[in-house]
Amino acid sequence: MNVDLHCHSTASDGLLKPAELVARAAANGVDMLALTDHDDTAGLAVAGVEAAARGIRFIDGVEISVSWQGTTIHVIGLQIDPGNARLQDGLAAVRASRALRAVRIGEALEQAGIRGSLAGAMAYVEDPSTIGRTHFARFLVDIGRAPDVKSVFRRYLVKGTPGYVTHQWATLGDAVGWIRASGGIAVLAHPGRYKVEGAERRALLAEFKECGGAAIEVVTGSHTPAQYREFTQLAREFGLLASRGSDFHGDAGSRADLGVLPSLSADLQPVWRDW
Repeated sequence: MNVDLHCHSTASDGLLKPAELVARAAANGVDMLALTDHDDTAGLAVAGVEAAARGIRFIDGVEISVSWQGTTIHVIGLQIDPGNARLQDGLAAVRASRALRAVRIGEALEQAGIRGSLAGAMAYVEDPSTIGRTHFARFLVDIGRAPDVKSVFRRYLVKGTPGYVTHQWATLGDAVGWIRASGGIAVLAHPGRYKVEGAERRALLAEFKECGGAAIEVVTGSHTPAQYREFTQLAREFGLLASRGSDFHGDAGSRADLGVLPSLSADLQPVWRDW
């Protein structure tokens, strides 16, 4: 079965509308799909209707921004109840802080001589409260500051560059708690992307599991074959379920297309095993 449990629509920083995203997944032979927009569930209802029409098993999801020991990480919620009040209150708080961060990024880029960045980024957003660095990156590409989104991040939006600002997201315990309160399963997203290694990585996984986290994304678009093997071993070591997701955004910056990923190792327990 072709399962993709991590992707984004225009409800956050993807380029395809929810129904268009599902149509692309169907064309790619995806059997089970989760939409996991950043800190928002606005696209789930439309995506679910389209998935039902196309014979795809649809999973309600979300990706929550978390601060852990000075590092921003992402926790995916799968099989959530989008109507859960505790989850929605938590997501609303994160979106409010996201909007404030965008103002600070715009100010930092203004000081670096790039005028109109906040307004420019907003032109790429459906809901202003979901604005993120990717929207700034698309604006900077379009005004010729860099050839692609990846280059913009490297030059302007990561630590040590003109548009970088520090920010405090949700705590790990809060994010996992909101997901569990809504009946969902918490998954640590793309762990190979974080600058957390060795003993620190094990500390993150131990705390994640202690908070109630249940799974780790082993196969994802940003992982290398060596990282597939590494996180396969860590899933075994920590007794975590394994997930698979492209993290598709719909543009040239996406590292993998919907459903176009290697399979999980046969001895791992997939997060969808009981669905």
